[in-house]
Amino acid sequence: MVNITKKTNTLRKAIATATLSVSKQETIDAVVQRKVPKGDVFEFARAAGLFGVKKTSDVIPDCHPLPIEFTSISFEVNGLEIIIMVEVHTIYKTGVEVEAMHGASVTALTMYDMLKPIDKGIEIKNIKLLEKSGGKSDLKHKKFPELKAAVVVCSDSVFGNKTEDHSGKLAISRLEQLGIETLKYQVVPDEIEAIQKVAKELCCIDYQLVIFIGGTGLSPRDVTPEAILPLLDREIDGIMETARRYGQERMPYAMLSRGIAGFIGETLVITFPGSKNGVEESMDALFPQILHLFNVNKGQKH
Repeated sequence: MVNITKKTNTLRKAIATATLSVSKQETIDAVVQRKVPKGDVFEFARAAGLFGVKKTSDVIPDCHPLPIEFTSISFEVNGLEIIIMVEVHTIYKTGVEVEAMHGASVTALTMYDMLKPIDKGIEIKNIKLLEKSGGKSDLKHKKFPELKAAVVVCSDSVFGNKTEDHSGKLAISRLEQLGIETLKYQVVPDEIEAIQKVAKELCCIDYQLVIFIGGTGLSPRDVTPEAILPLLDREIDGIMETARRYGQERMPYAMLSRGIAGFIGETLVITFPGSKNGVEESMDALFPQILHLFNVNKGQKH
C-alpha cells in the first residue's frame, strides 16, 4: 500500500453515484410498492451498501483500513432508472472516494440480484465519484506567488563553516513547491542578539513569512525561542502545538522542541527544529494549510 504516514488526520468526504436501469415500469412499481418477491429492495440494498463501504479494504488490495464515521445511502427514481447516492465521511489520513464508489457498486449489485427474477433487462451503469473533499488535495493546486519568504538558519557550526546546511535548503525547496519564492537566505550564530537583529531587519522589509531554523531544543546554545518571543506582537500557540503533535506521533523526542510562532507586525515568524527530519515533519504538519492565515489576517473569514 502507499505510505500515508506523513499525512495528517482531517475530515474527508466523498459522494459517489451509480445508476440502475430497468426495462419496464412494472419493475419500478414493484420496488416502490415493496412488492418484489425477494423483499424490500431499498432496505436490503442499503444494508448491503453499508457493508460494502466498511469492507472496501478487504477486497481492494491497495485501500487502507480506515474508520468510517458516517455513511448515507439514498435512492431517487427517475423514469426507468434508480439513482443510488452514497456519501461517506471519515477523519483520517486518506480519503474515502473508493469506499463511496464501492458502496454504490455493492448497492447496485444487490438491487440487480433482487430484481433479476422479474426483469431480465436490468443494467448497472455510471458508477462514478461526484465529489470529494478534505486533506491537502484541496489545496494542492493553489500557489502563493504573492508571498515573499526568508529562511534564517540559526547554527554555530553552519555559521562557522564547520558543517553544511541541509535543513534551510530543504525548507526553501518545500516553499518553492508552493510557488513561494525565498528572497532571503541567511545563517546566523546561536546568539540572541544576532537572531533578534536579523528578525527585526526582515520584519521591517516586505516579507510575509520568515522561518527560523535551529536553536529550538534544550542545549545551552539553543536560544531561538528566547530571541524571538519578546519580538512577537501576537503569538499563535496552535501552530507549533500542531507541529509537535505531528512529530510526537513519529518520534518520542518531538515534545522537547520549544518552537514558537506568531506575528511580528504583519510578518509571520515560525521557528523550526534544526534537524532535516524536524524541518520536513514541520513542513508536512503545517503547509500549505497554515497559509490560510494570511487571508484571515486581512479580515477574511475562515
